[in-house]
Amino acid sequence: MPSLRAHVFRVAADGPDDISGVEALFKNGLNPRNVVAILGKTEGNGCVNDFTRGYATRSFETLFAKHGVEGVSIVMSGGTEGALSPHWTVFARESVQAPGERSLAIGVARTPALASGHLGRREQVLMVADAVKSAMTDAGIEDVADVHFVQIKCPLLTTQRIAQAEASGKTPATRDTLKSMGLSRGASALGVAVALGEINAEEITDADIGTRYDLFSRCASASAGVELLDHEIVVLGMSSKWSGPLSIDHAVMADAIDTQSVKEARDRLPGNGRLAAVLAKAEPSPSGNVRGNRHTMLNDSDISGTRHARAFVGGVLAGVFGMTNIYVSGGAEHQGPPGGGPVAIIVEKET
Repeated sequence: MPSLRAHVFRVAADGPDDISGVEALFKNGLNPRNVVAILGKTEGNGCVNDFTRGYATRSFETLFAKHGVEGVSIVMSGGTEGALSPHWTVFARESVQAPGERSLAIGVARTPALASGHLGRREQVLMVADAVKSAMTDAGIEDVADVHFVQIKCPLLTTQRIAQAEASGKTPATRDTLKSMGLSRGASALGVAVALGEINAEEITDADIGTRYDLFSRCASASAGVELLDHEIVVLGMSSKWSGPLSIDHAVMADAIDTQSVKEARDRLPGNGRLAAVLAKAEPSPSGNVRGNRHTMLNDSDISGTRHARAFVGGVLAGVFGMTNIYVSGGAEHQGPPGGGPVAIIVEKET
């Protein structure tokens, strides 16, 4: 009986153009046509002008074009502050002759290009919700409870995009390019929440995006970038239509030092399994406090608070898992409770 089987590889990167480790995977037997997504952590600032994301994306597009492969979801997240290690996480899938046994499932989807006047508004929420449902279908996941992580790469506003929107008679949600990143991440996350039934779409107004942080998804991870105009969506979960040794579970950190929730999620997975990947969101608590103690991440005029948060949460998770090649994305608007965020853990059990 045929089923699908997932493969996950973590590959070190010496720079945003260092694709040699993935090329080595191809030489050692990984079929490039089986790769469906690459999540990368690059060493830029993670802000509007972080061109390491585009550099890495172009490097991988060139690599896959050399192998005649199109359509791979390439999601680059800038910022490896602290001791976070630049790396790639490669997701592949193949059809095998084996019965389904409830294993890691991977699905992908892309949206049409988002009109700049719709960024940070309900139109973006609904567009993403539809694409998340398509990615679930692609993964063979029927129950929303089986979804554990939804990674989205979403666009941002540049001065040129703002001007184009205004020239067409549209008023952008913001003229602040940095703020547009948060609005795009937030609207994308709310789209996940709508797709997974966590929030009713009718409850969300334009004014709620980036303000009502009581509305959030427990599975969403969104990263904004200048290198695209659409949305790339990767859904990770469990499905009985898949086979193989990989399993996924997730936690929702209540705050930046909530290791207990993370450890409980790890304990729900096979205890003797190899850690295949850890994917997480991080943000400075908008309250300005962590468990009653004041933090200064939001008051630093030199360094964006998202950069502080990546380093902080990256250090916390590195201490839990004993590794630094962790995918920690900054800016968790509507992605988990304020000051917290989702953490997905993928384990490969011994066979």
